[in-house]
Amino acid sequence: MKERFETFTVLIAKISRNIKRIKNQEMAEYELRGAHISCLYYLYVAESLTATEISERCEEDKATISRAVDHLETNGYVTCESKSAKRYNTPIMLTEKGRLIGKEICEKIDLILDEVGMGLSDKERIEFYRCLTIISDNLERVTRS
Repeated sequence: MKERFETFTVLIAKISRNIKRIKNQEMAEYELRGAHISCLYYLYVAESLTATEISERCEEDKATISRAVDHLETNGYVTCESKSAKRYNTPIMLTEKGRLIGKEICEKIDLILDEVGMGLSDKERIEFYRCLTIISDNLERVTRS
């Protein structure tokens, strides 16, 4: 039992830490950080989202996404119709600069996912994600109890 707990928690922590490292390494040339990448990725895929929707999709708190959107807007990656301080439900869209970076981010993500998935068949990958989803849902349920 102890070994199972240690293996699970250590591996999850290592995966999370490595994902953060990859995000920071890959985006350093653009002076972007993890939350910026998530915003650009989800906006590129969806074309337009509110800060609330981005927050829900990337599982980040609203304050983090608000700061990220402000940074991205200040640096010309996104545009937002509302200029008020609280604009959680206002559509955010990529600018041309944001679309170019969004495309590059998606291409890098695809390459990295191919690399980290080496050695897994499509069937194994599907099963892995199915199991990971079950574990995530169960953890969510336990934390609400």
